[in-house]
Amino acid sequence: MTTVTFGKAINEGLRRALADDDKVVLLGEDIGTLGGVFRVTDGLKAEFGEHRVVDTPLSEAGIVGSAVGLAYRGFRPVVEIQFDGFVYPAFDQIVAQVAKLHYRSRGTVRMPMVIRIPFGGGIGAAEHHSESPEAYFTHTAGLRVIACSNPADAYVMIRQAIASDDPVIFLEPKRRYHVKGEVDLDANLADARPMGVATVVASGRDVTLVTYGALVQTAKDAATAAAEEGVSIEVIDLRSLAPVDCATIEASVRRTGRLVVAHEAGEQGGVGAEIAASITERCFEFLEAAPVRVTGHDIPYPPAKLEQFHLPDLDRILDGVDRAMGRPNSLSEASDVSGVEA
Repeated sequence: MTTVTFGKAINEGLRRALADDDKVVLLGEDIGTLGGVFRVTDGLKAEFGEHRVVDTPLSEAGIVGSAVGLAYRGFRPVVEIQFDGFVYPAFDQIVAQVAKLHYRSRGTVRMPMVIRIPFGGGIGAAEHHSESPEAYFTHTAGLRVIACSNPADAYVMIRQAIASDDPVIFLEPKRRYHVKGEVDLDANLADARPMGVATVVASGRDVTLVTYGALVQTAKDAATAAAEEGVSIEVIDLRSLAPVDCATIEASVRRTGRLVVAHEAGEQGGVGAEIAASITERCFEFLEAAPVRVTGHDIPYPPAKLEQFHLPDLDRILDGVDRAMGRPNSLSEASDVSGVEA
């Protein structure tokens, strides 16, 4: 095992994929000489050359469009979008071409390409640098959407994504890039947990807390804090947002009887809404309370000085757990103040 940062784990995964398959090509703005805005591709151009690690013009539509052509001809392109909010100029290419070509060609054309997107907030960035666009892509048939939360998963899952014959949106929680963890750099993909399977990262009996990306660590902190008050939280790291591993969540909720879903993106139409609906359908007779969502607010992402009020934090997640448990919470306190029975 080797201790590396989250960003370095992705770098090592890309290096391994480039070394194992000469059809793997990286494309993106400043990913070569500079090593990318977060230095995730640092050193790869020097090792594999400018024809394998390609610095592109500033045009997301052009980058993804070029990758479509490469994938069509048998290559496995990996595209880097510098920031989440920069992906929208390529949205048409992704949802109308990348996601549909396999279906449109009746299975004769594969799109084995990966689109890496640093996503989410918490780094004090400017406008269009802290968004969570995952719901746009989970709603698009033909795309796999992945969001890893730790270095070990990052190293394995980027390699799995590149090896997949399906197009993959690979979401990287940017505020986790410098977090360190142990990684098995000799890990064999044949022995790894499948990319679409969720992980129970903390066992519990009273409530199931489901999340992904940067909030997994916050959820684990919530489980530790709640245990001090005698509440046992089971934390599930989704890892895959499309498809969702409902079986793992269902098994947990059948034991706990309660569900809380947390994510940074807005509440309306978010991943949490799909999970709440799907698990209610599957576990209605087992639920002791309605599912609870703890999300970002349904507003444009706020200025950096205000983002701490937008992002779900430890207190908001614990409040969501209290709501699911029927304990005093922010909503019941608001009802008490207004004179309405809680």
